[in-house]
Amino acid sequence: MDVLLIAGGWSPEREISLKGAEGIQKVLAERGHSVTFFDLSEGFDALIPLAQKAEAAFINLHGSPGEDGLVQALLDRVNCPYQGADAAGSFLAIHKYAAKSLFKAHGLNTAKGVFLPGLTAENLQEKADLTEKELRYPLFVKSNNGGSSIHLYRVTNRKELLEALAACLDAGLEVLIEELIKGKEVTCGILGEEALPPILIESKAEFFDFTNKYAADGAKETCPAPIGEKATKAVQEMALKAHKILGLSDYSRSDFILTEDGTPYILEVNTLPGMTSASLVPKEAKEIGLSFGELIEKLLELAKKKKH
Repeated sequence: MDVLLIAGGWSPEREISLKGAEGIQKVLAERGHSVTFFDLSEGFDALIPLAQKAEAAFINLHGSPGEDGLVQALLDRVNCPYQGADAAGSFLAIHKYAAKSLFKAHGLNTAKGVFLPGLTAENLQEKADLTEKELRYPLFVKSNNGGSSIHLYRVTNRKELLEALAACLDAGLEVLIEELIKGKEVTCGILGEEALPPILIESKAEFFDFTNKYAADGAKETCPAPIGEKATKAVQEMALKAHKILGLSDYSRSDFILTEDGTPYILEVNTLPGMTSASLVPKEAKEIGLSFGELIEKLLELAKKKKH
């Protein structure tokens, strides 16, 4: 198959995207596919003619553009099928506040939070006042539409809150703030219409930030998660329900906090999960007998079925 592998781009997660693409290109070539690698930083003008010729695209982008649905929308217009969520599902998932609102409407447990768009230097104190009125420390301050735990801050007082808000303002971000939920960090992938075995993440730092996520020894990841049959089923059911609520397809990965009593709280859903040697979905797929190459092949098969 003639495959267009799209990676890179210009988001803060560019390097992670390129790293993952190296492994994907290798296994696709080993399995007999003709692969054209395309770095999205070359622009949409260069992307479109390549997409028009390809039998399918494999998207390995993280952040925006990529997880925001823009590339998917372009590929749809030139009838180039691709793996994963369509433009609408991608856009809903990357906008954490929109996704959170949908989850709440469908009865899924989420952390109490506030959405803070329109940050300015003049209204930081006002936004901090609103946050402290609605929420209780400790809090997580995060980018509303970023990923890979970039711009993620744990704050325990007003001084730290203002510093985190200022950092988000400098980066031009919309902000979502959530109360800390005490519990275990668990993640669960979806492949096709089935939930994969969850992974328990035990960070060696205070929380699972960008450094720990991609460092070789940044966290202990246990698959399947040793959380008991009942909690495992609850996490898998919620991951599959979130996947369907957002209208996703092929695969996704949902992140959770599992409280002491076994109740999962959903944090977010990733529509283009990482595909590096340290990534989580490939580890979950391996647990059900799929090698990395077989996982990529299955996703490519799911993509090709979408050809109109």
